[in-house]
Amino acid sequence: MEIEKFSYDNKIVKNFAYATMLWGLVGMIVGLWVALQLAFPSLNLGFSFTTFGRVRPLHTNAVIFAFVGNGIFMGVYYSLQRLCKARMFNDFLSSVHFWGWQLIIVAAAVTLPLGYTTGKEYAELEWPIDIAIALIWVVFGINMFGTIIKRREKHIYVAIWFYIATLVTVAVLHIVNSFELPVSFLKSYSLYAGVQDALVQWWYGHNAVAFFLTTPYLGLMYYFLPKAANRPVYSYRLSIVHFWALTFLYIWAGPHHLLYTALPDWAQSLGVAFSVMLIAPSWGGMVNGLLTLRGAWDKVREDVVLKFMVVAVTAYGMSTFEGPMLSLKNVNAIAHFTDWIVAHVHVGALGWNGFLTFGILYWLIPIMFRTKLHSLKLANIHFWLGTLGILFYAIPMYWSGFMQSLMWKEFTEEGTLKYQFLETVTRVKPMYIMRSLGGTLYLIGVIVMTYNLIVTIKSGVLLENEDAEAPALPKKIHSQQGEHWHRVLERKPVQMMLLSLVVILIGGMVELIPTFMIKSNVPTISSVKPYTPLELQGRDLYIREGCYNCHSQMIRPFRSETVRYGEYSKAGEFIYDHPFQWGSKRTGPDLHRIGGKYPNSWHYNHMMESTSMSPGSIMPNYPWLFDNDLDTSSTPGKIEAMQTLGVPYPANYSSIANTELQKQAENIAADLKKEKIKIKSNKEIIALIAYLQRLGTDIKLNKVSSK
Repeated sequence: MEIEKFSYDNKIVKNFAYATMLWGLVGMIVGLWVALQLAFPSLNLGFSFTTFGRVRPLHTNAVIFAFVGNGIFMGVYYSLQRLCKARMFNDFLSSVHFWGWQLIIVAAAVTLPLGYTTGKEYAELEWPIDIAIALIWVVFGINMFGTIIKRREKHIYVAIWFYIATLVTVAVLHIVNSFELPVSFLKSYSLYAGVQDALVQWWYGHNAVAFFLTTPYLGLMYYFLPKAANRPVYSYRLSIVHFWALTFLYIWAGPHHLLYTALPDWAQSLGVAFSVMLIAPSWGGMVNGLLTLRGAWDKVREDVVLKFMVVAVTAYGMSTFEGPMLSLKNVNAIAHFTDWIVAHVHVGALGWNGFLTFGILYWLIPIMFRTKLHSLKLANIHFWLGTLGILFYAIPMYWSGFMQSLMWKEFTEEGTLKYQFLETVTRVKPMYIMRSLGGTLYLIGVIVMTYNLIVTIKSGVLLENEDAEAPALPKKIHSQQGEHWHRVLERKPVQMMLLSLVVILIGGMVELIPTFMIKSNVPTISSVKPYTPLELQGRDLYIREGCYNCHSQMIRPFRSETVRYGEYSKAGEFIYDHPFQWGSKRTGPDLHRIGGKYPNSWHYNHMMESTSMSPGSIMPNYPWLFDNDLDTSSTPGKIEAMQTLGVPYPANYSSIANTELQKQAENIAADLKKEKIKIKSNKEIIALIAYLQRLGTDIKLNKVSSK
């Protein structure tokens, strides 16, 4: 058998490792700043590009796509070459992938604080960047599959199964959720509206967690944990069940983010059922990881890499148990819109993604640079700082979440709401401070790690091209009698990719197609009319400022919510909302019935200085809305885009839209003048007031509590 000599490309792994450390620091510093803004509102700094609503998406995109994304590519590029016994398919494609991904991150870091956002959580980036993401993902896919095709190893190892599922599913999720109609270079409207947009978004949002934050990291776990422990994976059969069950079930679970909303009940129930079933494969993966260390627990106590990995796998198990529990309707009724969800998310992000990435970096850097880790003591200090950081972060957020929900729902003996919403904000401030302490400890740990690894790198020399040799793979491999069916499939990467695609498409199609094709799933309401041109412009300002990060527009059918806010939300009220704005967190109250509740002057003063209307408020002030002129040149294009999307504006309405806009703006300015507030009718604040006063007024409202 002919032995072939080749080399592994460690340079591309090094590049992604450096990017992982850099963007990890950036994303976590921004995250700490965002957390502190909730405890100390003055840290919003008074600039448009530093407010919570604009910076919070910067944090989430930085940690998900910059830190974790680069961590994925670092681990994949290292492990794939060794598992396939082949150099990456094309060095140039590797370089294009690396620099393309970094440019996308920089584009996000520039556009999001400037207010260029689609308003869809975890998918805020505008259409040119979405196209760039798709193209770079294709480059990654070609490079990855080219490597698998030219491999010298007969069977495809379990880690690669997860890489393949990640590749095809992320592509499907990104493309389907990113269908949007461009209005200008950095402005677009979602192709979907209201209920349909909400379902697509959370089908994407939940599965971005599943197939970007979970499946590729499971692949990394299956490679790096056995390597670090120097032991084989506990169970091959369990890994098969884990992979296929997880891949099939995960894609169905998205609707559990929309329980008690205007989403059709059958879709909500499907999301709950499949979320509960997810416990089995998720814990199967955790068990497979932890039992790989059977008989090696003495080594775990001594090896800092394994410490990080054990905590990571344990955090994965905790998160994937808590997630299905949160999808139960009775639990979700308590937890949704509260800080409980923030705690849940960060146990996974800080524990699972963060700690596994740190463990891989501590294992990988000394090997590639042919040296020893500079300081095991510093690595252990990092481990304990990180562990304490997670605890100090999560526990106060759980406490805060429970407090919020209980206060929101509590009534007096007379049957009135016991607490005003603002009381729930001021009461949780101490928990926000504690959460910030936890984030600070975690960040200090990352800084310690970065220093430790930089000194380690300087003490060694990178082995850019690592020599290797392996026998060539025969052109035709014959099946052996009695061979397990999955062993046959492991020799056929294209078939495995296609089967993975079919498996994930089943759940998506079952949930999405009926919601779009069956009219009764989204009943219309005759009194619901399109937004006026001024209201449409105001809505775009609402999205630009990131108001959806703190306010929901979805009143659930609970007594506590209908008494506090008004009539519960109906599916037909959102049919012209491109995109939907239901929100996922109530740092501030729900706004779906805010229209007409307060005079125009209240909104004016509230946006100028929130504490003047709501003492103790932590909302930023928005002085630039009073200085900026409204860009009405975009109005005709926006109206025409909405018409293209099916919004029934009259024919040629775009030609008179600005005339209608000006009339409504002048009416609002005149009303403010009666309250001795002088403001020109062409300012942005006028459009935002018009939008807020429209919310929830298309149907008859129940009496709303002053609380």
